[in-house]
Amino acid sequence: MKIDCVFSGGGVKAYAFIGALKSIYEKGITIERVAGTSAGAILAAFVTAGIQWEEMERLINEVNLKKFLDPPILSKKIPFTKWLLLYFQLGLYKGDVFEKWLYNVLADKGIITFQDIREGYLKIIVSDVSLGKLIVIPDDLERVYGLDKNSFNVATAIRMSASFPYFFMPKEIKSKQNKRSYIVDGGLLSNFPLWVFRKNNKDARPVLGISLSDSIEDAQPSNIKNALDMLQALFHAMLRAHDARYISKSMQDNIVFIPVKNIKTTDFSITDEQKESLIQLGKEKSDQFLKLWPK
Repeated sequence: MKIDCVFSGGGVKAYAFIGALKSIYEKGITIERVAGTSAGAILAAFVTAGIQWEEMERLINEVNLKKFLDPPILSKKIPFTKWLLLYFQLGLYKGDVFEKWLYNVLADKGIITFQDIREGYLKIIVSDVSLGKLIVIPDDLERVYGLDKNSFNVATAIRMSASFPYFFMPKEIKSKQNKRSYIVDGGLLSNFPLWVFRKNNKDARPVLGISLSDSIEDAQPSNIKNALDMLQALFHAMLRAHDARYISKSMQDNIVFIPVKNIKTTDFSITDEQKESLIQLGKEKSDQFLKLWPK
């Protein structure tokens, strides 16, 4: 069976996606088109690149996530200046190390720009806070910015989608008219873009969504201890509100819900045991779901 697949955002919780993919492939299901937000965009790109779940697990386990936390040089030398830089540069970390890692992984599979991907087979969700628009890359690049979608770097698009506000610095897109837009995490406007393949689905393939939550209405109380906790709580409140209003009950029959507890989106100190637990949870929940899907 061939399907299209949509991955939600979720930061480091996305290890659970590896278990879900293992379950999908073991069932003999072939994934065609893929879409994702934030961490989900990473997995979507890996699927497009033909990376199997075993290699995904190896790739992600080999990298030290803390290396992705790359503050500007000044804040390394004078720690208290990071709050000044946060004010002026809109983020604590540059995200350059993360983007370079993505670039190398995808380039090794022959993917650098969207020209290297079959048209329509990878869609990455980002938020343009300058224009106040949800953007689908590469689809909206020409219409909104006048840019050639085929020459746009895939790793850059993923880095944009994973720009958790104030955690990673936003990326910029400059239009042909030299207008500048700040791009942040796609989850700000749609953390679970299940809608992206519902228009003009000529192939009429089933669309399977994989979400790192109990349900679309998941509204567990946030434990707020400081300003960053408050920021995350506000962010998650916005993304839940959008997707909960859009996704109907009937669509929920096509969603694997993977309830990840007690791990924060930006917990880059996650242990190997926690990673393995997430992978196993994704596998278990997907196995249960796929026994009865599609209905």
